[in-house]
Amino acid sequence: MEQQQSRVASDPTQTEIAMMKHSQQPTTVGWHGSVHNCAVRDVQPCGVSNVDERLAISPAVGVSLELAPPPPPLECQTVRQNMKINASKMATPIEEKVDQNLKTRTGMVMISDGKSKPELARLHLSMEMITIQKQDTTTPAPTPTNATHPPIESKERMVQITRQKDSGLSIKGGAEHKLPILISRIYKDQAARRTGQLFVGDAIIKVNGEYITACPHDDAVNILRNAGDIVVLTVKHYRAATPFLQKQLSRETPESDNDATCAELKADENWKSVNSSRPVSISSEPENRWIDLVSVPLMMAYVTRYIYGTDKLRPNAFEVRGLNGTTTGIIHCDDLAILSQWLKYITDNVVGLTSLQMKLFNRNFPVGERIEYMGWVNEGVINNHISWQSYKPRFLVLKGTEVMLFDSPPLNVTGLTKANVAYKVYQTMFRVVKESETVDSRQHCFLLQSSGHEPRYLSVETRQELLRIENSWNAAIVTSVIKLGRKTFAVSHHGKTGGLTLDWQAGFSLTEGAEAAVIWQYKFSQLRGSSDDGKSKLKLHFQDHETRTIETKI
Repeated sequence: MEQQQSRVASDPTQTEIAMMKHSQQPTTVGWHGSVHNCAVRDVQPCGVSNVDERLAISPAVGVSLELAPPPPPLECQTVRQNMKINASKMATPIEEKVDQNLKTRTGMVMISDGKSKPELARLHLSMEMITIQKQDTTTPAPTPTNATHPPIESKERMVQITRQKDSGLSIKGGAEHKLPILISRIYKDQAARRTGQLFVGDAIIKVNGEYITACPHDDAVNILRNAGDIVVLTVKHYRAATPFLQKQLSRETPESDNDATCAELKADENWKSVNSSRPVSISSEPENRWIDLVSVPLMMAYVTRYIYGTDKLRPNAFEVRGLNGTTTGIIHCDDLAILSQWLKYITDNVVGLTSLQMKLFNRNFPVGERIEYMGWVNEGVINNHISWQSYKPRFLVLKGTEVMLFDSPPLNVTGLTKANVAYKVYQTMFRVVKESETVDSRQHCFLLQSSGHEPRYLSVETRQELLRIENSWNAAIVTSVIKLGRKTFAVSHHGKTGGLTLDWQAGFSLTEGAEAAVIWQYKFSQLRGSSDDGKSKLKLHFQDHETRTIETKI
């Protein structure tokens, strides 16, 4: 479960996929045809009507990580019964709390790892983290009431540091190691120690309100170093990481050796459990409490209802995969209403955090180069070894005049220059696929068609997300056309070589010959329609201002 986001394809739920093969005829995709470089005609934003999202429920299927033949129907029924949520054991309502202006939600769900029977758990959702918790009863040993200990519960805390020369702490981890930014040392008699509220094993989530959960180690160091004299840290304690980090200090590991420490920390699987060790308590009475099993950061997280790589929806279930490679496992809800609520709350938080990251990125770009959209899509891929279409998660970015696809989200400005696929927006056509045209059961699909490249068939989880992409695409088209100013396309007109120019200020014009003599010219407002044969011929229909007649130019 701890594989990197971009590598999740290596760990599909094979039995589910096998059963899809068993129950459905193979589907083949055939998107062909040439594409014209005349996407500029789509500059005017199209009207979009609000359409209610429809959540389809597919039949329940078996789950196993081992490659196996399709089980007989009787076994399918047994697995379906095992995965059904027992409503009598679940508290359906989602509780909402506000603490220090931070809204959190909790509710009972069932959790499975894809191969075992789902178990009862609690889902805790904050603005930037989703946490799966289990209930535990312990009898802690008594401790002095005046002792200073790390927090028992792994709640987020805000700590203010007033520093003089230095903050007085060291950190380990970073996004490049798929680890949070962890406090590894707190120096005696310095600012961090004087607060009495910071501990080795605390993960730093925000610095002065700016999220650093997706920052590499060096970037986090620079943010802390330049945070000012008064620094407000938002932290969350990882109790299981504390003994390990203290052990590193006893070895006198150089603070600069972050790579070695992170490699050893990642090798110890237990650190990920926020409260894996028994917490200290001032009471020796047994207490019921919730222990964090896994926490997944929501910044640019991947939320899906689909069985990985397929077009099949999980019945009343979903999964969240974090930027650092962590996963919640499969979260099963009591009914469709609760599922819809959780998906809305989680998706809203992901969109909000991603929008915040976009704003941080856009500080580095001029107006014409800013990011219009960032988010996860799924690309349909034809594999030679199978007869149906599989899907792979891609991170889509609309920036300036380019549309880009990444295998994993860019963590910094430099990462934005390393796209796996990049097309010019003004040379690419965006088309929403009608429901009658979809190649399988995946909904909310669209095509990206660019001259000289195979069309890309993409899908998103909800209708709302598709509308967000469509609106962002229209904005990107306008921005790129204004920035481009004018574009001339080589054409043949009545057997003569010429150039068709689209100018943002002047409109359409056709020139011929080496001297580029203007044959005709019209404003954009005079265009009344256009048509083409899907191959090479284009017709433009203009209205003459004086005669009011329609003239067709071929």
